[in-house]
Formats: sequence, C-alpha cells, structure tokens
Amino acid sequence: MTKRKILPIALTIAGSDSGGGAGIQADLKTFAALGVHGTSAIACLTAQNPKRVLGAEACSPKMLRQQIEAVFAELNPAAVKTGMLFTAENISVVAAFLGNSKLKTKKLKLVVDPVMVSTSGARLLKFSAEKILKEKLLPLAALVTPNLDEAEILAGQKISSPEQMREAARKIHSEFGCAVLLKGGHLKNCLEAIDVFFDGETELLLTAPFVRGVSTHGTGCTYSAAICAALALGHDLPHAVEIGKNFITDAIAESYKIGRHFALGQLTGSASAAGKAAQHLSHSGKCCSDHS
Repeated sequence: MTKRKILPIALTIAGSDSGGGAGIQADLKTFAALGVHGTSAIACLTAQNPKRVLGAEACSPKMLRQQIEAVFAELNPAAVKTGMLFTAENISVVAAFLGNSKLKTKKLKLVVDPVMVSTSGARLLKFSAEKILKEKLLPLAALVTPNLDEAEILAGQKISSPEQMREAARKIHSEFGCAVLLKGGHLKNCLEAIDVFFDGETELLLTAPFVRGVSTHGTGCTYSAAICAALALGHDLPHAVEIGKNFITDAIAESYKIGRHFALGQLTGSASAAGKAAQHLSHSGKCCSDHS
C-alpha cells in the first residue's frame, strides 16, 4: 500500500487577481511551491492586470464567512494570511471568526498583509475600513507586513531611511501588540532591498540586492504567503520571515515574461537557503547606518 504524505494546510483570505500575478492566485502558487496545501476564502473580486486595477467588488460578508467556516470545518489550517479585504464589514467578519476563543486556544498563526493601495495607485482598502483593521484584526495577528506607505499610516510618521523603518516597526509593535515586518523595497537611496523585522525581542535586518530590469507585480502577496507557509510547516516566526525573504528574492530573480509584463517565478527549494539574508541586530545596534 502506498504511504501518502501528509501536508500542512494554510488558508489565504484575500482578493482574486484576474491577471494571476497577485492576491489569491499568487498565494496558492506560493503555498504549493513551499509544500503546503493551500485553501482560500475570496474576500473581493478585482478586474486587474499587471498594469492597473480596473475595478473591485467585495464578496458579501455572509458568503465570506461561509467560505472560512467550510475550510475550518474539515481542514483545520495551521496558519492563515489575510490580504485584500476591502471593506469594514469583511474585516469584521474575519476578525470575529479568527478571534473565536477556541481558535485562540489553538494559537492559530495569523499573518496580516494590510493591503491598502496597489503599486499602480488604486485604493484597495476603503478609508472606512482602516479603523476596523487597526482595532479588530491587527490585535489578533502574529505578524503584520506593511510596505512603506502602509507603515506610514499605521505608525503615523514619515519613513525615508532605514533608521526610521526601525522606529516605525517599534511603534507599530507597541500600538498593536503583533510582530512587524516592515518592507522597504521602495526606499529611496538604498543600494539593497531592506526589510526590518521586530517582535519585541528579536530584531532582524533582511537585505537582498535589487534585481535590475524587472518590474514585478504581487511581491507583497507572495512574500506574506511564503511566511504563512513557513509557519504552517512549523518554523518559528523569525525563521519564517527569513524563509519568506529568500523566497521572494529568488522569485523576483527568476521572473519570466508574460506578454509585455513580468510574473514572479514560483520556485521550490527556496526555503533551504533561509537565513543567508538575515542579520541579527542588538537593540542598540545601527540598522544599515551606511545608508541612513
């Protein structure tokens, strides 16, 4: 009799990208590449391609909850990530379900990618939903993964240097109680793509060389999905973040052409190189002081 392998399960609650490069589609490809069975609850439909978002329409709160209930009834995810939730009502649904006392007892690992604005500038979170995100969802998270624009909103400050990234990460952790991975890929005047992780005890500086000549789409979704997959596989949070950084770095490097655009490569085995991009920092140490 053939012995069947058992795969851990991860759930993504996010928007659908008709172009296939971001959102639910990117998350499921990433889960599969890292050896995790992916499940999904679609919070929002988008009409988009690598160039722009043409439209977005939220799933009804009732249907969103039913999707999540269906997954948990039979599949019991080890980790969950959220992406584009779009409306206050749908954020409330997700927070109410994941804040259930039984799930808290199981210490479900939740990664929140606070998708607010697309790279092309389209609004992906309604202004009315920001308050609910901060008050109801972030306190449940193990990790929040804002980009620079999102971190400025969450921390209430401008960010233009690695030292300000460190400061903002600490503010966000203090305010919401979750670990923070602040992504600095669009930080100006830096020679590398710099991210800062802080969980109240451990601080990591994660760096990688910029890949020139490639315009990517869906990097934030893929990065957070890789971290979620690593958590589902049993890695602790700092190591899962290192795995995510290495995975997204390799995915960008292995991007391929689709029409006139690029799509991220979805690689297997990227996680084995985890740790090469991370440097532990003392709480008093400088973060990328040469570029500050």
